[in-house]
This record gives sequence, structure tokens and C-alpha cells, in this order.
Amino acid sequence: MSFASRIGLLAVGLVALGGCPGKLGGQQGHAPEQPIAFSHALHAGLYELDCQYCHAGAERSRHAGVPAASVCLNCHSQVKTDSPEIRKLTNFVTTDRPVPWVKVHRLPDFAFFSHASHVSAGGLTCQTCHGAVEQMVRVQQQETMTMGWCLGCHRTLRDERRDAPRPLATLPDARLADNTPLLPRHLTPPTDCSACHR
Repeated sequence: MSFASRIGLLAVGLVALGGCPGKLGGQQGHAPEQPIAFSHALHAGLYELDCQYCHAGAERSRHAGVPAASVCLNCHSQVKTDSPEIRKLTNFVTTDRPVPWVKVHRLPDFAFFSHASHVSAGGLTCQTCHGAVEQMVRVQQQETMTMGWCLGCHRTLRDERRDAPRPLATLPDARLADNTPLLPRHLTPPTDCSACHR
């Protein structure tokens, strides 16, 4: 290999490494600044707003979602309207623009994940994966969210034979009125590759 080829290869390698944020799943501690300084410690902690008031997709969708700014204005059209942060929020609404929130928790594109499977079918709390969000002024990724971390949780739940929540949404209305007890189900989270790599 010629000297020029080695220098070229080294340059390509350095550019590639410079653009790489680190190892995949290595975002533990990631806490980006957001366009509006929203405190989960205040809203979910002190005021005890349910996570799903803002993240309404969590129990029925793959994605928990972020709220439209109009959801925030359900309260903030009346509360703290003179706050600089609420003024920013109001500006997004009046100019018909979405708030450009910065994603905190990110899984690789090749990994399938459904919030609904974990929240509704699995009965897990948001804190299981996201940490004590209700104590965070700025949300940060607490866990590694690597494949090994997910599999560890799946194996632990399987070994515990924890009861699964009752699937009330899938039961026919006639069955809900019936007092016949439902047979208990145990959580059996999958550990095979195709469960997450579809």
C-alpha cells in the first residue's frame, strides 16, 4: 500500500470516527437542552400529573409521543402566562409551529419497540425504563437501553412469573359484566431475536 493510500485511509477513518457519537446505545446520561425548559420534577413530581396526560400514546401505540403545545396551554393559557418559557410556548402555538423537542431516549432503527406492549400488556411503569422522571428537572437517559439491558429485564420478569394486567380493552362487553373470574396470566416477555428484530 502506498504512502498516499495509507494517508487517505487514515483520513477517512478519522472523519468517520469524528462523526460517530460513540458506541451504539451509549447515550446513558444524555440530557439535551430543550427548546422550552420543561421540568418533569415540577409537573410529574410536585403536581403529580400522570405521564399519559402528556404522553397519550404510551398505552396504545408504539410511540409514547410528545404533546402538542395546545395540551400545555390547557393549563398555561391561565397559569404563569407571563413566564418567558410559557411565552415561547405560546409563540409556537400562535405561529402554528410544533415545539422542536430534542429526543432523549433513542433505540436503533433495527430494534422494534412498542410502548403499548410494555405499559398496557406488561403493566410496567414509565420509571422502569426511563428512571425517576418525576424527579428530573431536565430529562436524561438513565439506563443503557442496550439489547443486553432489555433482555435482562425480559428474563427477570419471566423468572418472577409476575401476573400480567387484565386485558380489559380486549374483552367483549358481555364478559366485563360477567363476574366469572379471569384466569391469571403470567408475563412471558419474549427473548427470541425476531421479537425485536423484525
